[in-house]
Order: sequence, then structure tokens, then C-alpha cells
Amino acid sequence: MVSHSPLNFDNSQITLPARELAQRRSGTDEIVLLWHPEDDRVEVSVCDVTTGATVSIEIAPGDALDAFTHTYAYVASPETVDQPVSDEVVATVDD
Repeated sequence: MVSHSPLNFDNSQITLPARELAQRRSGTDEIVLLWHPEDDRVEVSVCDVTTGATVSIEIAPGDALDAFTHTYAYVASPETVDQPVSDEVVATVDD
């Protein structure tokens, strides 16, 4: 009989992946609503599929559906101006 020692997981090293709550397309933009269960954060991410430019903004959980539906209004809001942006933000306004 083979004996195994009990598994010892260090919780600080286990990271849960973000969960995709919703996804839609608007022109060449792909909009994704993500929830990060580790710290209960919600974010909306916009990616221009032709250029690869992306922008992600953190959203209050109570505003998640509204931010997903009216993404460009949230991306342009004064609260998100100081958030880091990767690459150039390219967004069409056809919502």
C-alpha cells in the first residue's frame, strides 16, 4: 500500500481566474464584463479586435450591468481618467 502525506496548499499562492459574466460586440470592439472573485472586483474591458488596443476599467459592483450596457460613457467618465490604459484606446460609438 502506498502512503501519501496530506496535501498542504498555501492559499496565498492560489489565484482564481476572472469570470466572464457577459460579452458583446459593438463594431470592431469586443466588450467583456469580468468579475474577480479573489477581491470581489468587477471590471469592463474593451478590446478593438482590429488593432488589439484595450482599455479596462474597474466598476462598482452595483453599476456592473449599466457599465456593460453603456461602456463608452463609463470609459469617458472623470472617475476613470486616472486608471491605467494599455496601448491606444480605439472605440467606435455605435451603442
